[in-house]
Amino acid sequence: MKNIILIGMSGAGKSTLGILLAKALNYDFMDTDVLIQQQEGQLLQDILQEKGIERFKTIEEKVICQLNTLNTIIATGGSVVYSNKGMKHLKEQGTIVYIAVDFEEIQKRVKNIHTRGIVMGPDQSLQDVYLERVMLYEKYADISVNIKQETIEETVSLLVELLEKEGEQ
Repeated sequence: MKNIILIGMSGAGKSTLGILLAKALNYDFMDTDVLIQQQEGQLLQDILQEKGIERFKTIEEKVICQLNTLNTIIATGGSVVYSNKGMKHLKEQGTIVYIAVDFEEIQKRVKNIHTRGIVMGPDQSLQDVYLERVMLYEKYADISVNIKQETIEETVSLLVELLEKEGEQ
């Protein structure tokens, strides 16, 4: 079986959903932000501050393009969609699921914007980043799940249903 790749904004719940979805489907779980931190020996925010946005994107793309797994739920960083090469590789690796959450909810969830390791320019707001990325998430998604008031368990159940319909599970 192929992989299921979760994309979406920081704060959308990709890692939390990914862990629970992996348990529900008996898949492995991988978080690309963790892989980047392990490879670089630094937190995401430190990489961004010390090496800059463009270098971070290069590192992220390299980590993504080295992935070669099966039966894995892969939670990606919110900025993964900036790399056409990385997204092409992920599409070859499995089904891409966009975890869509409206901006107001993202704003509530992402309190530590300056320490969380979010790829954003110095004169960009969280809303600017959100608006810029939504089109990219939609462009690359095989399946989109719009999260409203569902609990995490309801969302996992919904994802399992959608993936079964798509024949991905």
